Amino acid sequence: MRDFASCLSQSAVQVAHSSSSCGQNMVQCAYLSSLRGKPCRVTVTWSKVAMGQALAIAIHDCSNRCLCKTEVKPWLFSKRKGSKVMELDGGNAEVIWDLSSAKFAAGPEPLEGFHVTLVCDLEVVIALGDLHKEADHGVLLDAPHSDAVMIARKEYIYAKKVYSAKARFLDIGQLHHITIECDTIGVRDPSLEIRIDKKKVLQVKRLSWNFRGNQTIYVDGLPVEVLWDVHGWLFGSSNGSAVFLFQSGQSMQKLLLRTCSQNEKEAQAHRFGFTLILNAWKIE
Repeated sequence: MRDFASCLSQSAVQVAHSSSSCGQNMVQCAYLSSLRGKPCRVTVTWSKVAMGQALAIAIHDCSNRCLCKTEVKPWLFSKRKGSKVMELDGGNAEVIWDLSSAKFAAGPEPLEGFHVTLVCDLEVVIALGDLHKEADHGVLLDAPHSDAVMIARKEYIYAKKVYSAKARFLDIGQLHHITIECDTIGVRDPSLEIRIDKKKVLQVKRLSWNFRGNQTIYVDGLPVEVLWDVHGWLFGSSNGSAVFLFQSGQSMQKLLLRTCSQNEKEAQAHRFGFTLILNAWKIE
């Protein structure tokens, strides 16, 4: 678990722990992409803070060296549209965003009506969202294209008893609904239950003894390793959190190293696994 968590936290926005549904939260996604013909990892972090919403983007190479990073502050988002330049070895990278028509749910990540694009040397490194059009600031983004693949996602979620998330365990696979149910308040013998698309795939009884563990489940015939740590729920403070990890395929570090050693044709033919990390807080 430490391997994946550390990979995702390299460029994370600092988020204060809170037991309130109105508290700060964060969604962080890691993408495997290419920069100047070489594989790289792009980390995109959406966060909700007291002053509004913020966006952070970082680029790391195969050796996990940070090439550049930047944060779009909430007051810049008040314009809902703009760009920001990052210094990169031998040149610049530019982040261009348009949130003027963005639609949000409960979390900090927009669902639709937006675009965020990262450009280097007029090459699109990553393009997110459903609005692709010509952008201002002298960069032409007419129908931008990127081969970036999401390989990991980390979420901060809040609930009383039932926690929900979505994941695609293969980059071309089906989107699955994950439900985690655990009632620890006033329960003598709490248990943990995890469902995928409403089907129970894991149940942990005697949770007071089995508060940490792992088990392999199968989704669409694909083995998915599930790890859980609910010590914070059972023995921590009232605002303690639990951590859940769903992992298919290889670790992010091994995946990047293997991709670096492959030629472009072999890398494109490879199907990528996925890692989902959930930090879950209980609401009183």
